[in-house]
Amino acid sequence: MTNTGGGGPRQRGTWWRELAITATAFALCLLGGVVQVDDTLSPPPAAAYFIAVVSCAVLPVRHRAPLAALAATTAVGVLVQPLGLLLSPLIVAPVVISAYSYSLVARTERRAASAVSVTSAALVAAIPLFGDFSWKDASRMGAVAAFPLVAGVLGHSVRNRRAYLAAVEERARRAEESRDREARRRVAEERVRIARELHDLVAHQITLANAQATVAAHLFDARPEQTRKSLKELVETTGHALDELRATVGLLRQSGDAGGPVEPAPGLSRLPTLLESFRRAGLEVSVHQEGTARPLPPGVDLTAYRIVQEALTNVTKHAGTGSARVRLAFNRDRVTITVADDGGGARTVSTASTGPSGSTALDRPPGYGLIGMRERATAVGGRLWAGRRPEGGFLVSTQLPLPPAKDTTRSTDGATTTLEGRMADGASGDGPTGDGEAGDAP
Repeated sequence: MTNTGGGGPRQRGTWWRELAITATAFALCLLGGVVQVDDTLSPPPAAAYFIAVVSCAVLPVRHRAPLAALAATTAVGVLVQPLGLLLSPLIVAPVVISAYSYSLVARTERRAASAVSVTSAALVAAIPLFGDFSWKDASRMGAVAAFPLVAGVLGHSVRNRRAYLAAVEERARRAEESRDREARRRVAEERVRIARELHDLVAHQITLANAQATVAAHLFDARPEQTRKSLKELVETTGHALDELRATVGLLRQSGDAGGPVEPAPGLSRLPTLLESFRRAGLEVSVHQEGTARPLPPGVDLTAYRIVQEALTNVTKHAGTGSARVRLAFNRDRVTITVADDGGGARTVSTASTGPSGSTALDRPPGYGLIGMRERATAVGGRLWAGRRPEGGFLVSTQLPLPPAKDTTRSTDGATTTLEGRMADGASGDGPTGDGEAGDAP
């Protein structure tokens, strides 16, 4: 690379190309000066050398000032006839090269066409203006006029070709950037989904294990039999947690499709089993159903199950109460799920915790339970509210969309058709109380 005085570095091959073009134009000019006006051949006169030197000296600047180079070479070409030389396509070779270069870089097609047309007209007009015109000169006039025009057309074609290739490269670059952004977005969404699934699978079991261990420690001296039962349930709970974690991690590590049968995703049909696990941990849960239960789409069914699971996990961990209420309301186009408790929330837990090893909810960093529930509800087109109730306790309420009800509506098996108690009168009238995220599970 060499550094030119004009500024940026230029490739060394560019100088050799410019030198070759200038030398070729100089040779063509001298060759055109060999033919005299009387159609005889003689060595190039001094005027031919003058025309060749002056017009070719302008060519190196045609890239930086193409219009000035075209005007200068045209003016020199017009002087061919007055200097006693024969105006031919060979002697105006620098004009042809300048016309090509200007058409290549002109701002608009109209300006390029106008400049090249003026050049051709000026060269043609010089033949009858500065010499005796005869009809024998008509073919020579046509050739002199045609060469700059053809050079302009070629320059315009090359310019369009370069613009087309640049546009194709730009589209390819943007498409690649778009693919990269889409890949990053999908990776981020997949990471969030995996984190949410691991949270829902593990946090529930760990919370139940913590509650069972707390009960066992509290009853260790006073009621050994009850302690043994709590420890047995603790072993079962941790075993289930390990199984679910092992299955989840195994799916993540698989490079292809699973070879064996895959357990179906949980839904509201498994709600009785879920509630029983909370009852073993000491939380009494009552369920109240309104409307006729209908089959839920798989995505909505999984979302409803996970929201109930996470809300009850929050109650077990933070509410400081031994009971919670679940309400399922089936309407024409949506199902409303409400989980409420009468506890004091995180503050109750913090004041009730005693002992040097007791950690409070306020000591823990904010978790992602409510965030995950909102994400799940939004993903299926629903909404979720969570916050403290004016009368005390915490409320989680979500509305999930349902397909239009058919005439022959059939009920689903499992928890959605099992009435396990009636909610308190005030619970059925609970509504959204805000978007606070106090009492969130980790």
